[in-house]
This record gives sequence, structure tokens and C-alpha cells, in this order.
Amino acid sequence: MSIRLKNLLATSVLASLALASISSSAAESYLDNGVVKVGVDLAKGGSITYLSLSGSTNNIVNNYDLGRQIQQSYYSGPQPYNPSNNINPAWPDWPWNPIQTGDSYGNRSVVLASSNNGQMLYVKCRPMQWALSNVPGQCTFEAWLRLTNNVIIVSNRLLNARTDTTQQFAAMDQELPAVYTIGKLYRLFSYAGDAPFTGGPLTNFPSVGPPADWNVWVASESWAAMVNSSNWGLGIYSPGAMLFAGGFHGTTNSGGPSDDPTGYIAPVQSEVLDSNIEYNYTYSLILGTLQQIRDWVYAQPRRPVCDIPFRADRQHWYFTNTADTGWPITNSLHVSLAGTDPQLYSPVVAFAATNVPHLYLCAAFSMANPAGRNLGRLYWKTNDVNGYSSTRSYTFTAINDEQFHIYDLNLAASNSYRGFITQLRFDPVTAGDAGDYARVAWISPSPFAYNDAVKPTLAIALAKPYVVVGFFAMSGATAGYVGNNLLYDLEDCTNPVAGNWRGVPGFTNVVGDDSVKLFTNVMNDNDRLYRLRVSLQ
Repeated sequence: MSIRLKNLLATSVLASLALASISSSAAESYLDNGVVKVGVDLAKGGSITYLSLSGSTNNIVNNYDLGRQIQQSYYSGPQPYNPSNNINPAWPDWPWNPIQTGDSYGNRSVVLASSNNGQMLYVKCRPMQWALSNVPGQCTFEAWLRLTNNVIIVSNRLLNARTDTTQQFAAMDQELPAVYTIGKLYRLFSYAGDAPFTGGPLTNFPSVGPPADWNVWVASESWAAMVNSSNWGLGIYSPGAMLFAGGFHGTTNSGGPSDDPTGYIAPVQSEVLDSNIEYNYTYSLILGTLQQIRDWVYAQPRRPVCDIPFRADRQHWYFTNTADTGWPITNSLHVSLAGTDPQLYSPVVAFAATNVPHLYLCAAFSMANPAGRNLGRLYWKTNDVNGYSSTRSYTFTAINDEQFHIYDLNLAASNSYRGFITQLRFDPVTAGDAGDYARVAWISPSPFAYNDAVKPTLAIALAKPYVVVGFFAMSGATAGYVGNNLLYDLEDCTNPVAGNWRGVPGFTNVVGDDSVKLFTNVMNDNDRLYRLRVSLQ
């Protein structure tokens, strides 16, 4: 995967609220909670230009030029982007790329609104197109900053309002965000192994950067850090981001905020950025030692692997040989099947195959001529085998009735589904005609994760000494499960304190048949607890 980053030799690319005090000048605004201090520069689009321990004046953010700082930067087509015919000769093939601080000619982004109440710092700006001279982006950037102990939590938003195009361009790699540190923080660490969150050894990456290239790796714990010779520095954690880029430019262990040497880190996701998209993400900056940074990351809640609801956005998925219907996304991805070999790609993932033996796909298909072409296939990529192959895939037959069905993809049945999985590719069909489409609602390791229809419910009525329990036993076919029956198990609790449950005789492994089951049972106490469990046959 290529990382589209600017050449630093010319100019670079760029929990609970803490009680905090406000300190600001005409152009700068700060939060300080007594542990850390963070500041934004309102004369530079509100980008983060200052970060230190509270009470210290040792700023660790690099501000050598307008492409550094800690800031938002986004990429999309066309490429080159030159509507005003004034593209910088140093960047003749540069795409649409608004950045928060300013452009390569030194024109700064304009702050449209800002506020600071001592707990939350907010800024909104009109960014500048990096490669053009004084051309504002047809979009706005917003950022919300808050402090909790030694951590700065930042939420960013891009609002596109492009009138130059409505075209859906191919996905490009996004820096989420771009982070530049002083040269004294020159040692780049991250976990790049295949046993995340087990405390395995960290990798110290080489101090490389332009004009060679940045390091690019699978950061399976979603964080990286630039630290000094004492292993103290700045960590960045981006939940769910598994691809990182980073390195160092210049003379190591030298220079301050205004000097050329700099460390660089960016969590990276490939994204389709529609002309009208609202794009949001949140990241955390952690000041501390390597162990403190990692301990904080380990304490954060983690989303289950491959739990992907396409209810309101693309979940970082992107396309080849196809496109969806554009923004906004509502309840599912609506993907065209016209042409040959449409492909949907996941972001970089990081999980052991043994932890996800099955994936369940909820999708609907509409094809005018499905014969011989309605074969869906899920591919996987591993950390030790690059690229995709039919030997590392699972094939199923798509049901062509425009209704949502849940497909059980038994990946573990393949001898090639082994090791550490780093990306998925989904080909809905082999080929289709104009007007053919697939709607993809969700993908999950659990068959019941997003299927509201089968969530277990009970109706209980008391008529001493009896209890009457009713439950709706929906069939697998009705609930959309391809080739599977739903099984229901009614259980009662014999010891609420110990959490001991047992199956109610006659109501275990009940096959769903779209009927209501009723029964009576003599009660021995007034506090009998019941629960209903659903599984696939």
C-alpha cells in the first residue's frame, strides 16, 4: 500500500473531562489540567502547535513549516488537482489535499470559530489546498480537544461541500492525523507482532524518512510512540487503525520546535471521501514513558475484531471495479455489480484466524442474469503471505431475491485459513449487468450481532403457584439465515448469586418455527429468573 505523503526536504505534509485552566494569547489557546498542557494556534487553522508537561516550557511539537504540527489533512481526486491553474511546480501531480495549517506557498488557513471553556477547546477552520496558492478547500475542519490526566483526546470532523465535482473518486490513504515531534523525540516504537495485547516485545523502527521513505507497518495494538533516549515521549492511539506510517527526518536527537529535524507518526486509513461527506474520527495523544503509554492503551475498551455494521458509514472499507451510491450511508452499503469482478476491501485488520472461525455476512442481491455469475467470495490476507489467491478464499452462492440473508462463511473449513489475518477482500459476484446491485448490511463473527429480529425476548406472567412463559421462536428462514435453523434454549436460574443456570425440561434445543411457545411450571419461590438463548443449528 502506498502512502501519499509530502517530501519533507521541500516542505512537509503535513474519558472524563478534566478541570483545567485557560491560558491564551491573541493567536493561541491552551488547556492545562496540571498534568499536561496543549495549545492550538488560531493563526494556523487551529492546528495543535504546543504540547508539554504542565509547568514546563519544553514544547514537543515541531513547527518548522506549515506542513508539520499535529493537524488534519485529507486526500481525494482528481489527481492532479489544479482548478486555478497555479499548482506549485514542486508538486505537479498533487491531488485534492486540504490541510489545516496552510498551503505550500505559506498562505494560512482561516479560523471560522473557536471556543475554550477550560474543559473543552473547539476550533473550526477553512483549510487551504496544499499544492495551490491561496486556494481554500471547499470544506471545513472541526476539532474538539479535552484532557484527562496525561492524555489529550481529540475528535476531528471533515465536512465536504465541494461544487467542483460529484464524482466518487478511488480511495486514498489518509493521515488520521499527521503528528510531527521535535528532533529530541527520535526513537519510534510500536507493537508490530501477531499477539496483540499480550505484552509482547516492541519494535524500534529505523530512523528513516524522505527522500527514502517512511516505515509502514501493521500496528496490531493501534498505537505508536516517538520517545527520547530515556524512553519518554509522545504516544498516539487511534482505535481500530492498524496501519501506521512513521520515521524520522534530519539529525537524530537534536533540534526544537522551530528546527528542521522531526519525528513523524500517522495512523493511516484508505478512505473514499465523497464531495458531501461528513467524516469523523477520534484519537488520543499520551505523554509518558513507553510503558505508561502502552498501559494506558491496554486499559481502553476494545471493539471485537471484524464487527462491521455498515449502518451509517463505510467502516473504512473501499472499492475496486465498483462504487456505492455515495454519501450518506443508510443501513447498508449499496454497491453496483455492473461489470467484471467488483471488489470491496476492508481496512487493515489484525486477528488470529483461530479467534474468528466463522464470519457472518448479511447482504441482499439483485441481478438480472445471475446464472453462473452469482458466486460471492471472501478472500483473506495474512502477515506472512502477500496478495490474494483463490486458495485463500471462501465461496458461496448469492441468493438473487433482493432480500437480506445471513450467510455463514465457515472460514475454518479451509486449510489455508491460518495464522494472523491482516486484510479481507469481498467479491460480491463474479460479474453483473447495469442496474445489478448488492446491499451489504453487516459482517460479524457473531450471527446475532446486528440481527434485531432474533434478539431473545420473553413474556412472563405470574399466577401463583405458576409462572407462564412465552417466547417467539422465529425460524431461520424467516430471520434470513441461509441453510440454518435457529435453536432456542429456555433456562432458569437456580442460584442468582453464583449465576447457575439450567435448561428447562422440554424447552431446550427448540427449533424455531415462527410460533409462540407457552408453558406452565410450578414455582418454588417468588424470584425465579428466566433467560432465552438463541443459537444456529
